[in-house]
Amino acid sequence: MWGFYYVFDIIGAMEKIIFVCHGSICRSPAAEWIMKSMTNKFDICSRAVSFEEIGNDIYTPMKMELRRRGIKFEPHSASRITHSNYDEADYIFYMDESNRAYLEDMFADIKGKIKPIYYFSKDIKEIEDPWYTGNYKKVCDQIEQCCKDILKNI
Repeated sequence: MWGFYYVFDIIGAMEKIIFVCHGSICRSPAAEWIMKSMTNKFDICSRAVSFEEIGNDIYTPMKMELRRRGIKFEPHSASRITHSNYDEADYIFYMDESNRAYLEDMFADIKGKIKPIYYFSKDIKEIEDPWYTGNYKKVCDQIEQCCKDILKNI
């Protein structure tokens, strides 16, 4: 019986990262799977700040860019970040100022969990929404750099 609790304690101790974007169909799931391709030391997921895309899979052009990079991913169902998610997370990384504003409206971040994904990246100031711009390659390049910088610093 002791072994079960020991294993549970080790698993329970894994830090949780949540990546957040507007609808969780482009940037945050890309960040989730890019980060997962770099490390298995964190429990990683993605969430939305809006209700618009709830239940939807990763947007097809983003899937194409992830495949082009050799990033493996699984079927996705967009969901909105909840208070429970906030409570369970160690780190919550958002993509742009619009996401920040939504998160500030939703949570009183007294624990300082919420930061921009580019918090540790000196040359990146925002991750644009490729759903509007079509810049999937640029967005993934930036997300990849941000994930590397996060891993160096947490």
